[in-house]
Amino acid sequence: MKTALKTELSPAERRRDRTRKTILMSAERLFAREGEAGLSIRKLADDIDYSPAAIYKYFESKQDLVDALKEAFFELLLSEMEEFVGAPDEYIDYAHDFLMTYVRTALSKPHHYAAAFAGLPDEKTPIKPPSEGSLKVQAFIKLRGMVKQGVELGVFRADMDVSQTAKSIWAAMHGFVNLMAHVPHFHAILAYETSPPGRDFFTSQHIKFILRGLAT
Repeated sequence: MKTALKTELSPAERRRDRTRKTILMSAERLFAREGEAGLSIRKLADDIDYSPAAIYKYFESKQDLVDALKEAFFELLLSEMEEFVGAPDEYIDYAHDFLMTYVRTALSKPHHYAAAFAGLPDEKTPIKPPSEGSLKVQAFIKLRGMVKQGVELGVFRADMDVSQTAKSIWAAMHGFVNLMAHVPHFHAILAYETSPPGRDFFTSQHIKFILRGLAT
């Protein structure tokens, strides 16, 4: 069963939702071309033939827009991640598919994925933890829950710190996604391979390597 993130909307709410999505899609395109520094309300208004004032009806500022763009990726990701239903001996397959979903979702929208992690603070800026209610946090909680359930079922080792393990998995998958996004043919890059693996196969092998390190 997939995560339900929205209730039924009124016609006015649906129109507002469509307009917000149009603005966010344009923001994603601009981000792809020019990065976060090149994204501005004025450029966005020109791109979709809106006035800046019209965009400010939906987003209070550029930062508000960037934050919404980030959250939209995690909303998409959460909508694709299914809960585990099955016997313990099927759990490794579920964990594999769970992480495959992360990679496939990210690589289906690589610029949106990049936007979701944009805006890192410099060394002088204090790190501000994301809000507990943010979808980014909810995505991590879901990943942490996957690890915790694996431990409780006796599939993953019980000597691991669940939160730190979830962070390590996310770090490994984030690095993998960025590599595949920037070097799309990495899985077939070695010239001496006569039959290089496809991207999904290569991704699957990477995930299996990670999961073997967690298994009992």
